[in-house]
Amino acid sequence: SYLLFVVTAFFAGLKRSLPSPSKEQTTLPTLQCISPLLKTVEETPQPIPAKVKGHIPEWINGSLLRNGPGRFEFGEEKYNHWFDGMALLHQFQLRNGTVTYRSKFLQSNSYLTNRQHNRIVVSEFGTLAMPDPCKSVFERFMSRFDTPKPSDNASVSYVVYKGDYYVSSENTFMYKVDPETLETKEKVDWSKFVAVNGATAHPHYASDGTTYNMGNSYGKHGTRYNIIEIPPQKSNCSDTLEGAKVLCSIVPMDNMKPSYYHSFGMSENYIIFIEQPIRLNLMRIITSKFRGKPISEGINWEPQYSTRFHVVNKHTGEVLPGQWYSKPFATFHQINAFEDHGCLVLDLCCQDDGKTLATYKLQNMRRSGVDLYQVYDSVARTFPRRFVLPLNMSSDAPVGKNLNPLPYTLAKAVKDADGKVWCTHENLHPEGFENFGGLEFPQINYSQYSGKKYRYFYGCGFRHFIGDSLMKVDVETKNFKIWQEEGSYPSEPVFVPVPNATAEDNGVILSVVISPNENQSAFLLVLDAETFKELGRAEVPVEMPYGFHGIFRSH
Repeated sequence: SYLLFVVTAFFAGLKRSLPSPSKEQTTLPTLQCISPLLKTVEETPQPIPAKVKGHIPEWINGSLLRNGPGRFEFGEEKYNHWFDGMALLHQFQLRNGTVTYRSKFLQSNSYLTNRQHNRIVVSEFGTLAMPDPCKSVFERFMSRFDTPKPSDNASVSYVVYKGDYYVSSENTFMYKVDPETLETKEKVDWSKFVAVNGATAHPHYASDGTTYNMGNSYGKHGTRYNIIEIPPQKSNCSDTLEGAKVLCSIVPMDNMKPSYYHSFGMSENYIIFIEQPIRLNLMRIITSKFRGKPISEGINWEPQYSTRFHVVNKHTGEVLPGQWYSKPFATFHQINAFEDHGCLVLDLCCQDDGKTLATYKLQNMRRSGVDLYQVYDSVARTFPRRFVLPLNMSSDAPVGKNLNPLPYTLAKAVKDADGKVWCTHENLHPEGFENFGGLEFPQINYSQYSGKKYRYFYGCGFRHFIGDSLMKVDVETKNFKIWQEEGSYPSEPVFVPVPNATAEDNGVILSVVISPNENQSAFLLVLDAETFKELGRAEVPVEMPYGFHGIFRSH
């Protein structure tokens, strides 16, 4: 009709008269697709020689052992979350300037059962196993009421107890492995030794070999956070966790919504536990199978809770009476902690929003172009920060005043009238650091500086879902050095000190670098830790997924 023609012409003219959007307004950034780094690969059970370019120092004699997901489906059934993939163990062995590589899948019960049935039988963090399709409709419905079979997929890290090497996740089970051959040995259940329902994959090691860890317990007295102490020596050759004990138990702010934690801090005399607003909704987790949901759906960011610091004397098990709080933040990895003039200095990687876990679904990480960038851009960046907790406060300590006496840090600790001490962090990075995506997977010269005042830490820059650069940060000057290559994605940096080194950064950084580009080999990168310049690399023609954590074992 004529009226329709007039209206159409009007809007067409209006559109022509409006200013065109600028290129900046219409073009969003894109990220390289990393889907090839998140796919199932074959294991390499026999060692293969690497092609060395540059120079691998001959004094490095040992193995870089790494852990992470390596299989993401069984049959037609696929895992949903990055954390769900079956553990693939990697070994780069360095000897007299040469390097070999091998890898093997952890022979966990979960892996073997899934492989036998050619489908996902055991549920993981973000994937609920479906009922057996061969069962009747009624049997499949009733299976929702069965107690879920816990996974023993230990895919997060390598840990050491009493000189033995284990692979670990955050569940009740670990596996002892042979660090020379990567053979799966003994399965160890934490609950057989101490009353906990699992432990972290990031224990701390004291100078005498005593190991400390944390794990939750759920019993008739409610939920507890438990500090665990494991003795350094075996009583016989078959020992695993014998002699482990709960050093102390901490009551959560909310019994039915305890805090999720991935790690904790340790200084010379204290354990520091951070109760953060990432919460485990126990009712939702307990009923997850009945509701047809994975466990991950029961973990939520609840910023109505503040973050609280708990400090425990690791020699006596006494929980210090101080009440240290901060505004809500999330943390997965501690950097270091040390004591100075009656204060605890705690350095860690922090996010202001704790929704990250939900974002690392494989369907998100495997996107491409603008879609990939938009999901990545929704994830909170992680930054290194310093907190100071004054330990020796008297009851008449002034209210409203900064109680931090340390001249080298701007962190604040201010006492309220109710006795709570509110801690404000200092950034351990310069202005503009966000342009490098923040920093995660922090590492230090652990063997010589853990629990002590230190100067340097290392980590991955995250301008992508996974690390795309390596960084060295000076906590005194806040300057940093960076290694990066286009299209390359380095793993967590591992510091290896030069024998008899005197300087803190006298050593090398080892990192496994992979790429989604077909013509680019994976390689072990060796950096001079002081200059952060490349010394050499060892290339292997093997596909590797991006993994989590590793450890260096000296020969």
